[in-house]
Amino acid sequence: MADATITLPATPRRLHLAGWRKGVLLLILAAVWEGYARHLDNALLLPTFSATVAALVQGFASGELVARTATSLQLLVTGYACGLVAAAALTAFAALSRWGAELLELLTAMLNPLPAVALLPIALLWFGIGAPSLVFVITHAVLWPVALASYAGFRAMPRTLRMAGRNLGLSPLRFVAEILIPAALPQILAGLRLGWAFAWRTLIAAELVFGVSARSGGIGWFIYTNRAQLETANVFAGLLTIILVGLIVETLLFRSAARATVQRWGQEQ
Repeated sequence: MADATITLPATPRRLHLAGWRKGVLLLILAAVWEGYARHLDNALLLPTFSATVAALVQGFASGELVARTATSLQLLVTGYACGLVAAAALTAFAALSRWGAELLELLTAMLNPLPAVALLPIALLWFGIGAPSLVFVITHAVLWPVALASYAGFRAMPRTLRMAGRNLGLSPLRFVAEILIPAALPQILAGLRLGWAFAWRTLIAAELVFGVSARSGGIGWFIYTNRAQLETANVFAGLLTIILVGLIVETLLFRSAARATVQRWGQEQ
């Protein structure tokens, strides 16, 4: 009988081709942007792609965009971490207790539909103008999508894994850490990605509408002030900065984590 062989996919080649295709698509989009902006011939409404890139380079060269980005990222990471801690505690409680499950379902039904920016006036009353108000609304934006995705992953776990964990006599914390989290990792990573996106949107929206970090100045405040000064190229440079940071985080953090875990373990959906 011939030996069975398994052909592994050419992952590096596939990644190279995918990167090449995305690069071509980006060049096409940039060319369309440049051509339409030149046809429109109104830099106040839509600057050209080349003018936007020049403003982006100038902003980073002067250090202004670097400082604004660092301020936003500091607030973002703080609020994101707080949201993850709260989501982990709430989800673990829900996974181990029926009372916890009922609490999670009740809180998500009430608070998940509530836009995080809508809580900013309350945050300003409680914490005043400054970073704590932003951290509060970012925590709210991150908490619910991460908790919901994680709990959905826990509930979708095969019953045999639950029985195996109980038969091994694992403590509740070890059961969560060694059984629930690895089994639900694809859903957890999806929730982390969604929470990161919500955190970005909340932060930029809060800075645009309220400017509560104006003293230190984040990217949202950079966009707001340049809009008021009719510096549209700088506005688009700020938007490109947000996109670039998002792409970097997606590529270096989330995709690397997925390749090292769910793809390596054969859990990719």
